[in-house]
Amino acid sequence: MDEARVVEQVWRQESSRLLGALLRITRSVDRAEDLAQEALAQALESWPRTGVPDNPAAWLMNTAKRRAIDQFRAGERQLRAYAEVGAGTREAYEAEFDEALAEEHVRDDVLRLMFTCCHPALTPESRTVLTLRLVAGLSTREIARAFLSSESTVASRISRAKRTLADARAPMEEPVGQERAERLDSVMSAVYLVFNEGHTATEGEDWTRPDLCREAVRLAAILASVTPSEPEAHALLALLELQSSRLASRVGPGGEPVLLADQDRSRWDADAISRGTAALDVAVRLGGDGPYVLQAAIAAEHARAASVETTDWERIAGLYARLARATGSLVVELNRAVALGRARGPEAGLAVVDDLMTAPALARYHLLPSVRGDLLEQLGRHDEAAAEFRRAAGLASNDRERALLRARAEAQGPSR
Repeated sequence: MDEARVVEQVWRQESSRLLGALLRITRSVDRAEDLAQEALAQALESWPRTGVPDNPAAWLMNTAKRRAIDQFRAGERQLRAYAEVGAGTREAYEAEFDEALAEEHVRDDVLRLMFTCCHPALTPESRTVLTLRLVAGLSTREIARAFLSSESTVASRISRAKRTLADARAPMEEPVGQERAERLDSVMSAVYLVFNEGHTATEGEDWTRPDLCREAVRLAAILASVTPSEPEAHALLALLELQSSRLASRVGPGGEPVLLADQDRSRWDADAISRGTAALDVAVRLGGDGPYVLQAAIAAEHARAASVETTDWERIAGLYARLARATGSLVVELNRAVALGRARGPEAGLAVVDDLMTAPALARYHLLPSVRGDLLEQLGRHDEAAAEFRRAAGLASNDRERALLRARAEAQGPSR
């Protein structure tokens, strides 16, 4: 057995629970992470010699607990909640910690950790990085690799985020009222951003990053489990499961992108589709009609269709119209143009796209000329299509996507 791999797996599965419990006890992100990392280091040292314990998650929790007790008793950081314990016995400390780490607190601990990572004092980028670090349990190296950055840059970003939380004197409690709703939106946005980066990488040589997608699905599942009455949390999980079901078919043998119309649908993950539709059913039963519900409903339409031709594009266009009204997003409107082009013909889609061509917010968005090129190609206007594909390639930052767009431009034939 590879003990180091077991340690890594246990850490990924249990780090959010461990850190959440330690955060509640220590009231400090730094101290909680230090204690958790010390327990992880001790596992890496001990398990190869002694073997993996029967309950590795409990082993990590107990190790962190013992270290925390030793620190508190030594006076390194005394909590107000334990001030009256004074020089009490170790048994008294352990009784306090056992109660604090009890199973019934786990749900609140994980949710509190997620809310802490997405505190409004942090930038959206910092929220995403801190979520990957503390909730997903990714190392600094893994986060750096995920976002094509240096370890030192990521480490500095994490340190600044922690300092910001400390300077803001952020309460380590689950917010209430409007603040809770806003913070929950921020948590979901962070998870969604992680998935999107995995689904279509912004830069680099890889078209997709399945590892990031898997982490995002796992985070969404945790969030749905700790917010069982929130329809948008279930809808987010549904969306990510449904979208991830197509990952294997989105890449060809050489790593090249495979567009929806060319994908082998027999390679779509039926289990992920089943989980996604079940989560969407929960969201709808809870009365959800928010942006993630609408996006998940669109993904479900694709999942249930046997081919591009048999897809209910009219319904998808209608769902995009509702989503555009709800979000005001021009990117959503561009997606609606694609659906309209399939439902009513490329002229209908092109009319919407042409209205977007002067929008400043989309001036550097490579998918705008890409979609326009696709619609022009369908209309047989190949020279114009080639020009749009070349323009899109010039704006794309992902190597694979850039190559695909250049190939599509070449496929239109020589310029005249």
